[in-house]
Amino acid sequence: MAALKARKTTREFSAQPVDDQTLGNLLWAAFGVNRAATGGRTAPSAMNAQETDLYVACADGLFRYEAGPHHLRRVLTADLRALTGGQEFARQAPLALIYVADLSRLSRARPADREFYAAVDTGYISQNVYLYCASAGLATVVHDLDRPPLAQAMGLGPDQRVILAQAVGFPKPPEP
Repeated sequence: MAALKARKTTREFSAQPVDDQTLGNLLWAAFGVNRAATGGRTAPSAMNAQETDLYVACADGLFRYEAGPHHLRRVLTADLRALTGGQEFARQAPLALIYVADLSRLSRARPADREFYAAVDTGYISQNVYLYCASAGLATVVHDLDRPPLAQAMGLGPDQRVILAQAVGFPKPPEP
């Protein structure tokens, strides 16, 4: 109840970095494995396709979250945060989560429905992020973006789609 009460959108971030433990907790809460025996995740996915991949853009580069082993794998050394949104907060937040759907994993769904399911599943994951941020004193905002330039910079394949981006960091302290 406390996390739901504290859940909010924040567009102003401090420069304070997010430590590795907090980032690990955030990613696990978002879409980590919470049932090792079955590979079940903390958020549902249509037909259990688990088509959504979480990427983390930060000053050190772009990383892909691998839920099974619960670690980050470096994809690029470039800082892509500026490509995740046109507003200043997207460049200032220490982290940008990028939700990418691999539509080929939704093979049991009709092709016309795959992007819809991917968007819904991303919403579940994003809400987990909001609730974790509320519980951990982090700030977050989901925002739209210009998808084609980001997808190209990320080197995504033809079945992969950027769905959303979500800035995460510590809230900017109030002005005195």
